Amino acid sequence: MKIKIRALFTMVLAVWLLSACGKDPELTQFRNSVDAFCTQISEIDTSINGIDPQSENATTELLTYLDQLDLAFQSFAALDFPEEFDYLETLSAESSQYMTEAVSSYHEAYSNGSYNEITAEYAKENYSRAYKRIQIIITFLHGEVPDDEDLKIQ
Repeated sequence: MKIKIRALFTMVLAVWLLSACGKDPELTQFRNSVDAFCTQISEIDTSINGIDPQSENATTELLTYLDQLDLAFQSFAALDFPEEFDYLETLSAESSQYMTEAVSSYHEAYSNGSYNEITAEYAKENYSRAYKRIQIIITFLHGEVPDDEDLKIQ
């Protein structure tokens, strides 16, 4: 799953960089912010994948990277989307909320030196929901409509 996310963000970043025309300063700044977000997410994902699971610090490292991921999603949600993309701000906020819940749940799942599988599964679901919203946002930013029958944009 992590490899797919990394590949997705790398691909999106490359396409995004190649399609930027730079004529509208607000749109250019927004694109730069989205590029920075994608880069940051990719770097965090690489760090997470680089954790040695046998290390005694593996859990601490994972939770630290997840905290960074949460902050990245919060910053993304705080972006002022250009007028033509205002309809995506709700998805951005939802994505951040899901990631915050996921990270909080992962902390809870690993608390007290134990592992709670049910809480970790709940965290994983929220993590997936956060990323799904980011994928939808990026699809719309590329001028495409996502193929998702459950999608409702307000």
